Amino acid sequence: MEDHLDRIDRNIIAALSAEARLSMAELGKRVGLSKTPVMARLRRLEQAGVIRGYAAIVDREKIGERHVAFVQVKLSDTRAAALDAFNRAVVAIAEIEQCHMVAAGFDYLLKVRTTDIAAYRAILGEKISALPHVAQTSTFVAMETVKE
Repeated sequence: MEDHLDRIDRNIIAALSAEARLSMAELGKRVGLSKTPVMARLRRLEQAGVIRGYAAIVDREKIGERHVAFVQVKLSDTRAAALDAFNRAVVAIAEIEQCHMVAAGFDYLLKVRTTDIAAYRAILGEKISALPHVAQTSTFVAMETVKE
């Protein structure tokens, strides 16, 4: 669908990315359309999967999740079935905020958020190390978040 997005579609996406709770009237005003056509475009973007959903942006530090670690994961097996098993299992661990397969000397980079180092140690030992085909992990602890 990317090649079918025009300037107005991109403006709708930008406006909602900045402020997802805009009313249809306000969104229409910002992109130069009335309410009905902006609703039709928004529905089309949602149905095409361009807009996958809407979420609250939570300040994790304010709810006690201050510890951020990045974990390099090397797998013992990188055939398709092993990658698929790892991918399915990693989704079930709530503390893993992000998981990226990477082209590097390791296979995956995880962003893990916990309350403190003790909680992280438990997640690493009990959950991450137990993921399918994990051979090795290396942890990097974030000292400060500059941009998210």
